[in-house]
Formats: sequence, structure tokens, C-alpha cells
Amino acid sequence: MAEHTDHEHLSAATAGGAHKGKLLLATALVGGFFLVELVGGLLTNSLALLSDAAHMFTDVLGLGMALAAIHAASRSRGNPQQTFGLYRFEILAALANAVLLFGVAIYILVEAIQRFGEPPEVLAAPLLVVAVLGLVVNLIAFALLRSAATESINVEGAYLEVLADTLGSVGVIAAAIIIQVTGFTLVDPIIAVAIGVFVLPRTWRLGRKALRILTQQAPAHLDMRRLRSDLLALEGVEEVHDLHAWTLTSGMDVVTAHVLAGPSHDTHDVLHRTRTVLRDVHGVLHATLQVEAAAHADCGNCTETW
Repeated sequence: MAEHTDHEHLSAATAGGAHKGKLLLATALVGGFFLVELVGGLLTNSLALLSDAAHMFTDVLGLGMALAAIHAASRSRGNPQQTFGLYRFEILAALANAVLLFGVAIYILVEAIQRFGEPPEVLAAPLLVVAVLGLVVNLIAFALLRSAATESINVEGAYLEVLADTLGSVGVIAAAIIIQVTGFTLVDPIIAVAIGVFVLPRTWRLGRKALRILTQQAPAHLDMRRLRSDLLALEGVEEVHDLHAWTLTSGMDVVTAHVLAGPSHDTHDVLHRTRTVLRDVHGVLHATLQVEAAAHADCGNCTETW
């Protein structure tokens, strides 16, 4: 017998969709202030502020892509050709955010190194005003997205960008104060480099996480050897074939398996025990299981998968 278990959850809102309102508000705040920082960076000639504005621009794009992914996923429901919906749009958006932010960070690092030779004059007073306002906006967006980032890789991408901007604003404020008090303009590219160095490793981890999902590797938290062992240890289970696990989107791990039941065991009971182990021990709610009695099984073409 075969059964598709708990897939009614697939029609529910994605983890990111549950926080759509927060994403909308954060997008409006960050998008509005991006223009302020861009103009302020050009007028004050501050690379640190321009780098913060560039990161804020990627925030706007990232938040916009996150919202677009959520919208696309919700509209895909009911389409018979999209049996899993468009949940992967969320992961694609996260990967795009990582690539975009990585490129911006590299650009800022290169520009900062060039300024070390000839640090330009920076207007400290207006720089400080814009940086303080930027910090307020970033703190609001940071608070909006913090809890949601633990539930959705899509929101996590936007959250990391806002986090980088928040720290960037703190750095710009420090640079403005130092320039105002000491006239040491070299601190501006130094702060810009610090922002880039902070962002790069976090962006790299986000990109790797998204690629892991897109290449359909087993979830990092799921021990496939232990999972197979736990299934084989169940009473009535003789063999486990074609065991596959992957992440469809944030918070939605999927397992498929072919389970061979012993000749004296009821397949319904074996199915129930298998589902229980997947759900209660390994946290897998979405599983497609094929359970057959040993007398009727034909596994000549089965491929054992870890």
C-alpha cells in the first residue's frame, strides 16, 4: 500500500508568507530611507555612508524578491501542473539576495582600498545626522524581521541584509564622530572595509544554505543513516529502499521511502509506526511511503539511497 502523508500542510502558507505584513512594512521603511542615504552619501562624500546606502538598496531588492516569492507561491495553489506549488521561489530569492549582497560587499572593499591612498574630505556633521536616522530605520526593520528569520530562509536573507545595515549605521556614526573630533578622514574607508568583512562570511553561509536546498541534498539536521536505521528497527519492517529526503522550502522537509513489511505483519500497522517515527523522532511531517507485504514485493529494480 502507498500513502501520501500530511501533505495538506503543503497548501498552507509558507513560513515566509506568515510574515508578509512585516516584510511589507520593512520594505517601505528601508526603501524610503535608501534615497536619503544615497543623497547624503554623495553630498558628504562618505564611502562608508554610500556603502550603507548600497546595502540598503540590496535590502530593498531582497525584500522585494522575498515578497514576490511569497506572492508567487500563494498564487500557484490549485494549479494541477505545479504539484508542489512555487515554494522554491523562496529559495531562489534567498540565493539571489546572497549573490547580490556578495557583489556589493566586494565592490565596497575594492573602492575602500583605493581610497586609502588619497582619503577625500568628508562632511562629518550631515554624515552624522543621516547615519543616526539610518540607524533608527534599520533598528525598526531589524525588530520586524528578527523572529521571522528563524522560520524562513527567504526572510533570513533580508534579515541578514538589514543586520548588516544596522551595524553599518553604527560604524558610520562612529566614523562621523571621529572625523568631526579629530579630522581623521581615513576612518571612513576603514569603516567601509569593516562592513564588507562582516557581511561576506554571512552572505556566503546563506548562499551555501540556499544551494543545498536547490540541489536537493538531505537537510543538514537530518541524519540519513540514523533515519534508515530507525525505520529498519521497527517491528515488522524487513527492508527500506529508495529512501530520499530533501527540503522543499523553509520548514518543509520531505521524505519518500519504499518499506517492505514482514509476511506476518499488517501493512497498515507498519505504515502507522513508520509515520510516527518520521514525525516524532525526526520531525518530518511530509512523507510519501509505499509499504508492501514481503509476499507481493518486487524490489529487483530498487536503488538503495542514503
